[in-house]
Amino acid sequence: QVQLVESGGGSVQAGGSLRLSCTSSRYRSSSRCLGWFRRTPGKEREGVASIYTDDSTTAYASSVKGRFTISQDVAKNTIYLQMSGLEPEDTGMYYCAATSGAYCSTLSAALMNYWGQGTQVTVSS
Repeated sequence: QVQLVESGGGSVQAGGSLRLSCTSSRYRSSSRCLGWFRRTPGKEREGVASIYTDDSTTAYASSVKGRFTISQDVAKNTIYLQMSGLEPEDTGMYYCAATSGAYCSTLSAALMNYWGQGTQVTVSS
């Protein structure tokens, strides 16, 4: 079993920045692929970004590319999502998720085996 603990959500004005963190209890064993997903009002759950922890290969949704950056700190068993240029459309619940590693770049929620409880991000205009 993998436990994922997120932190870093909050409220910010449009154009602002936030950094989300996710710590995994079994880093690089059962959770080689870690990603961020979000559920925004009126939309289906969306894959935002992922990172393959073995080689730091990353993938991004087109809606966040150039604004969000996913990274890892192996020593802390933690991944980060640096969000800049935030827009009201980014408002939603953000979830950290993990899987063994296959198809990490597809940002498919269906392939994720473990989920955190989520952290709320609110962007006001």
